[in-house]
Amino acid sequence: MSQLFSPITLRSVTLRNRTVIAPMCQYSARHGVPNDWHFVHLGRFAIGGFGLVILEATGVTPEGRISYGDLGLWNDEQQTEMTRIAAFLKSQGAAAGIQLAHAGRKGATPLSWRGRFGETEAEKQALGFEDWTPVAPSAVIHAEDRDFKVPRAMTESDIADTVEAFAAAARRADAAGFDTVEVHGAHGYLVNQFLSPAANKRTDRYGGSRENRMRFALEVTEAVRAAWPDDKPLLFRMSVTDGTADGWGVEDSVVLARELGQLGVDVIDCSSGGFDGPGIKAGPLYQVPLARAVRDAGIKTMAVGIITEPQDAEAIVANEDADLVAFARTALDDPNWPIHAARQLGLPPDQTPWPLQAGYRMPGWEKMLGHR
Repeated sequence: MSQLFSPITLRSVTLRNRTVIAPMCQYSARHGVPNDWHFVHLGRFAIGGFGLVILEATGVTPEGRISYGDLGLWNDEQQTEMTRIAAFLKSQGAAAGIQLAHAGRKGATPLSWRGRFGETEAEKQALGFEDWTPVAPSAVIHAEDRDFKVPRAMTESDIADTVEAFAAAARRADAAGFDTVEVHGAHGYLVNQFLSPAANKRTDRYGGSRENRMRFALEVTEAVRAAWPDDKPLLFRMSVTDGTADGWGVEDSVVLARELGQLGVDVIDCSSGGFDGPGIKAGPLYQVPLARAVRDAGIKTMAVGIITEPQDAEAIVANEDADLVAFARTALDDPNWPIHAARQLGLPPDQTPWPLQAGYRMPGWEKMLGHR
């Protein structure tokens, strides 16, 4: 029996297997509204057999986006188009998730696939160009000599408004039909900026001690949990270590994870990094020990980061390093990764997650080619 392809129940939501599509920014929205690219990009992963498909980092406010091409969830038009996506994902047997985010001082940056600003007036019109001054815990730029801006330090009123924006977006996500919400607390974005002394230089109740620096993350989580139906699971993405000297580390994350669990978080999505500097060296399975360290604190975790081989993903779950395994570029390379992994792990054809429209044709084809 494959552990990777066993179902898992989180509150009222049962995932058909433990494979997850991690949020992947596409920088292709206009004014935060999803379009046909997002529908097809995400839909192919549900067709490919993944258990949970999570939409990209979705700004809870206009200035909470990484770029002007990011998704948002602060108005009716955005919600309506997301309803269509969530419904299709679920129609193909996947659970539909969304990551709620605020970029903080890493906002108002160029479209990643462009790499720089310099849009012509015609391109600005076509792409829905917008510009703004980002906000952050402190007026400290993320990195010099790149397309980052000096942010405005948030007032306590700004903080309260942002907490409510997360809650409002969670209510919209529920109305749109999503099964899970993930709070983005990783990768050097706003929640992570409050957590790490690398970005948080405040001297009020949101800065200084670890307890104070955790306050914003906990307030956001508490507000989202209150706005999100009790029978639906809540995830939190965490940079378990930011890789900076005297920054946020594994021990800090274990403490935070316990607090998040008390507030009703069901799974910690364990990543790392996000601040300027060397971070930790990436390589196959490099973040799996981080998921294990947090899981040992008594909460379910998701492992992510250069996981490509079915046997490795199976071992992660079987060895209880994590409860879920997430994929990003691996899935871009092979949107049918779960189908191919099921075959490699020896699952019978009736347990291979082909969609109905294709699955009935595949056993004979696989037998003919010697794949079974």
